[in-house]
Amino acid sequence: MYVESQSLGVCYGMLGNNLPSPFQVISLYNSRNIRRVRVYDPNQDVFQAPRGSNIELMLGVLNSELKYVASNVRFRYITVGNEVKASDTTLARLVHPALTNVHEAIAFHGLKDQVKVSTAVDTTLIGVNFPPSQGTFNSDVRSYINPIIGFLVDIKAPLLLNIYTYFSYANNPRDISLAYATFTSPGTVVQDGANETGWPSGGAFGATLDNACAFYTNMVRHVSQGTPKRPGKAIETYLFAMFDLNNKEPELEKNFGVFYPTTQQPKYQLTF
Repeated sequence: MYVESQSLGVCYGMLGNNLPSPFQVISLYNSRNIRRVRVYDPNQDVFQAPRGSNIELMLGVLNSELKYVASNVRFRYITVGNEVKASDTTLARLVHPALTNVHEAIAFHGLKDQVKVSTAVDTTLIGVNFPPSQGTFNSDVRSYINPIIGFLVDIKAPLLLNIYTYFSYANNPRDISLAYATFTSPGTVVQDGANETGWPSGGAFGATLDNACAFYTNMVRHVSQGTPKRPGKAIETYLFAMFDLNNKEPELEKNFGVFYPTTQQPKYQLTF
């Protein structure tokens, strides 16, 4: 079964020792009509590979680089920090100024309407997360998250959230059904969008090829339809990940790929 969505991208993780070269990877993206790529650090080989193509990159700034970004940096299309915890006294105070400086660099080049800057928040900031429509932030992180939200509202940029319904299901299968987690429930499942999402095909409870196939197939269909709050507006979502990554730990983390790295063949029949 083939399903389509033009709002989807796929994350390009590189924690594996059996991965194709960046040029082979970008060729695979092109051949599968995947036009959006999320990368997690500035890798020059990855930057060279899509030149002359229609592929768009979402570039992430490593948490370890926030101090530099907050003081002097110019980027084009970027996410600043990844799931920085409000309790992190070193990094949390840097996220807002880093966002501001990156946005100012984008505005300086006249690209603020085309290029957005944002951050992916740590899901532990959310006090109530089920059902998603009732989600709220913990009161003790408001001093951290409110300025970020206010800034993103001002520049009309989304707040990004990495949503993995697999972990919700695996950690609480009594209350959260497999149908809910894999988008096969007949009722409303998710009220808003995701920045990054995926399902493992092995390595732990509920991590099977069939469950992962059901999740990815239904996720692709779902994001093209929008949400009850924004029907008909496709949700920009990045599937994690392009390949299984054999250098990640624990075992579960090795099995999120939608393609096999050595053969570059798809695990699931998804059309982008």
